[in-house]
Amino acid sequence: MKAIDVLDALHPLLMKHRKPEFIRSDNGPEFIAAHLKDWLKKVGIQPMQIYPGSPWENGYNERFNGTFRREFLNAEWFHTTQQAQVAINVWLRQYNQVRPHHALNMRPPAPETLLEKSKITGTEIGG
Repeated sequence: MKAIDVLDALHPLLMKHRKPEFIRSDNGPEFIAAHLKDWLKKVGIQPMQIYPGSPWENGYNERFNGTFRREFLNAEWFHTTQQAQVAINVWLRQYNQVRPHHALNMRPPAPETLLEKSKITGTEIGG
């Protein structure tokens, strides 16, 4: 991935969603490129990098990436992008709505019953 690839991915997200105050990333060359940093500053986003060799500073993402790699990517083989997207969506549903979570007394992070109730009543979860 190159800095231009990061920009290509960020631009539609920023058009669709509100602009974040900052973006935290690791120190990969695609994130420390001057072109990317300059562009982020021009649109009013503060680029922030974790200290080199300090993945614990980005612990939530690092944990998710490790879990995603271990539980999904290492176990699947895809022939098309569409096939990968369908399989990823199934796994994400399991990860976000079904799996028990130790920190939540073995309850799922966003139980399907809450999500279904919010769809019926039109209320926001956590809002």
